[in-house]
Amino acid sequence: MTSSDDAPQADQPWLEWAKRLQAAAQNGLEYNADPFNVERYTAIRAIALEMMATFSQVEHTIISDLFEGQVGHATPKIDVRGVVFKDDGVLLVQERSDQRWALPGGWADVYDTPSEATVREIFEESGYRTRAVKLLALLDRTRQGHPPMPFHAYKAFFMCEIVAGEATTSSETAEVGFFRRDALPPLSTGRVTARQIERFFDHRDHPEWPADFD
Repeated sequence: MTSSDDAPQADQPWLEWAKRLQAAAQNGLEYNADPFNVERYTAIRAIALEMMATFSQVEHTIISDLFEGQVGHATPKIDVRGVVFKDDGVLLVQERSDQRWALPGGWADVYDTPSEATVREIFEESGYRTRAVKLLALLDRTRQGHPPMPFHAYKAFFMCEIVAGEATTSSETAEVGFFRRDALPPLSTGRVTARQIERFFDHRDHPEWPADFD
């Protein structure tokens, strides 16, 4: 059953403001060579950093390192997830980082297509070779009830079919298993929510449905 924790929600206002300031500063630093403008955008980025550090209670140096690594025009990050059904269960992996379960996936790599990134992540985290057959959803992470994060991100979910392999853990995953919709384990909600998984079970039962978006 979907919990109230999975209800769609927006970022806290301070986080939304800080993310917008950081993106504006990043874009300004990318396109302006004038030293006065560089100084102004650097100051804006410092304000965003202070906001995040103060309200999130995360170490100042951690957020500073995150911001310093963001160069070029600011765009949403892409998280890809594979939705693999077998019998009456969906494939989940237990994350070593928090001991909770998620659809296999992660950040897409440069030069991978979205489906290639998904198939690669499924293999690396679960041991199963798959092929992507349908895009189920392309969603704005901020609107999906996930815990907050410093940057804007989209989440792409692909239905995939097993073609080979067997359950195998990895450096990132401690267990691999298939779970019915009424028996989901504790989920790593930064990666996936119960509401999303239940929606994908519905998609499985209604293959004529188009992909969800936004």
